[in-house]
Amino acid sequence: MKKTSFLTLEKAREIIAQIPTPFHIYDEAGIRQRARDLKDAFSWNPGFKEYFAVKATPNPYILKILKEEGCGCDCSSYTELLLAEAVGVTGHEIMFSSNVTPEEDMRKAYTLGAYINLDDATHVEFLERITGGKVPETVCLRYNPGGSFSLGNTIMDMPRDAKYGMTEDQMAGAINRLMALGTKHFGIHAFLASNTTTNEYYPQLAANLFRLAIRLRNATGAHISFVNLSGGVGVDYRPEQPCCDIAAIGAGVQREYNSILVPQGMDDIAIYTELGRFMLAPFGHLVSTVLHQKHIYREYIGLDACAANLMRPAMYGSYHHITVLGKEDAILDHVYDVTGGLCENNDKFAIERSLPEIDIGDILVLHDTGAHGFSMGYNYNGKLRSAEVLLKPDGSFQLIRRAETPQDYFATLDGTQFHFSS
Repeated sequence: MKKTSFLTLEKAREIIAQIPTPFHIYDEAGIRQRARDLKDAFSWNPGFKEYFAVKATPNPYILKILKEEGCGCDCSSYTELLLAEAVGVTGHEIMFSSNVTPEEDMRKAYTLGAYINLDDATHVEFLERITGGKVPETVCLRYNPGGSFSLGNTIMDMPRDAKYGMTEDQMAGAINRLMALGTKHFGIHAFLASNTTTNEYYPQLAANLFRLAIRLRNATGAHISFVNLSGGVGVDYRPEQPCCDIAAIGAGVQREYNSILVPQGMDDIAIYTELGRFMLAPFGHLVSTVLHQKHIYREYIGLDACAANLMRPAMYGSYHHITVLGKEDAILDHVYDVTGGLCENNDKFAIERSLPEIDIGDILVLHDTGAHGFSMGYNYNGKLRSAEVLLKPDGSFQLIRRAETPQDYFATLDGTQFHFSS
């Protein structure tokens, strides 16, 4: 299947006339439609709610759009809690899922009235101390089953190697201690595989958690009020990859719900999700201009963007599709390494990629950067974080984060001893 950009060459040039490359741009229409499709897929569950993973795209303009579509926020840090609060997301509209949690972060989550998702059994005592013994009425616990997580004969991931979550026995013990402190309702949560592109992941995860909910209820007498399927539903970064069908996924979870929970009289359990990549990745591009060509043992194309703008290819070897705007239908008869300008040899967006002939000044779009794109940026080599732009449904655009300047880079230094010219 061919990947197409939501950005035309004409629109890119219009934006670049005001906002120089590189920048990340987000498609508001696509984001809203994705949120509505997800909600429709789980409409069979009256309590369903998506808690968008703020870490994927921590921009208040994006969070506000998702809030308008009925989404909450999954936060993992004090700063992410502040972002949620700034757009009016508070109380049980927030899921606070953290690990190695600082006291300040836990206290802020409690003050906001967020659902607190405990990562470790020792956090019961931590929560008791933070709250002065007034623990929340509802608390969530994160599960780690150990071993491997498989679909059929395919191992999807290895929970036993993950630092997150509790064993089942630890969860039961934590529930008993929390009930003694006054907690009345419980949620359970697990994240067992990342960026899955099969429709079977969520239903299988749900089945495992539904059975866990029954066992925990039977062992402790606790009321399980929600099951949080977390994230893990992926996107088709490569054109040949399958694309998840969220309607089929929702129907699959419903079948497991009706088969496992309903006969146990547990049909009041709400389903929550914490999707980030699935919600945003396809609706973001990194837009960059070609600065340089180099002809040695390979053909190199040098961009004004680098791994500091999108680190996934350098860090993980991840694939991001590339479109040369205005050459969408050209023959892919050239092979290039597409690079940035960092002083690191892994600063490559593509290695030996078949592309049309590229000229200096061409505008390239790197696809599927709407999640874990800008948010993973950094300042190595003194590179400055890029702007973020929102493309609105009517074709207009808005700068939602300006690009950093050298003054921003130097702002946290002690300026009494040094002077930095502009």
